[in-house]
Amino acid sequence: MKEVVQSVDRALTILEVLSDYEAGLGITEISEKIQLHKSTIHRLLSTLIYKGYVEQDEKTSKYKLTLKLFELSNKNIEKIDVLSVAKPFLKELVEKANEAVHLVVLDGTDIVYIDKVESKNTIRMHSKIGKRSPVYCTAVGKSILAHLTDNEIVKIWNDSIIKKFTDYTITDLETLKKELELIKESGYAVDNEENELGVRCVGAPIFDYRGDVCSAISVSGPTMRITKDKVEELGKLVIEYSQKISEKLGYKIK
Repeated sequence: MKEVVQSVDRALTILEVLSDYEAGLGITEISEKIQLHKSTIHRLLSTLIYKGYVEQDEKTSKYKLTLKLFELSNKNIEKIDVLSVAKPFLKELVEKANEAVHLVVLDGTDIVYIDKVESKNTIRMHSKIGKRSPVYCTAVGKSILAHLTDNEIVKIWNDSIIKKFTDYTITDLETLKKELELIKESGYAVDNEENELGVRCVGAPIFDYRGDVCSAISVSGPTMRITKDKVEELGKLVIEYSQKISEKLGYKIK
């Protein structure tokens, strides 16, 4: 067992206990919960107050956490880059799905591919890093749209040049909205040859520490390999990995 500094361990325990009580706790209550003498608790609290992690309510005399811990963690979270966080998970996903995996971000009315891991299959995807595609007819794009507000969806639609790439492309806003509702319920989106004939994609959204959708991942391949029967299986897989990436970004899965 690694060496534990007793005073540090006790101070952190106090912080953990106080985190469960928004209104705060008195010294006696803290003492009872962590089985320490009140004089020891008082010394530790004095130090935590001095460092700005705890404050004492003037009216109730109870001790409660300040926002300093949140501020510290927030500084670290904001430095996290989705591309670097996602990379190892994209490689794992390719091994499991045996199809090309993409990571995209939203930019205006388009999604932009910021990473791609190719499978070992002989028939490969023509996508490349930096490529742009319309939001409304891609699995990754629709998975992002499904978690935007109605006003944001309408604005993106109105600002887009709606083009029928294939016979399967959705070119009606109300039809798209109905599909977005289903996507939000299922957790994943499907591009059934809507952007390119012979190609099917399954995508899921990635959320940041604020709970906002910030990017998306997808598994893509020819319809001869990604059959309709495989869609649900791949849907579960992309959800699993989009959640893993989201958690690394600080998102709390509900």
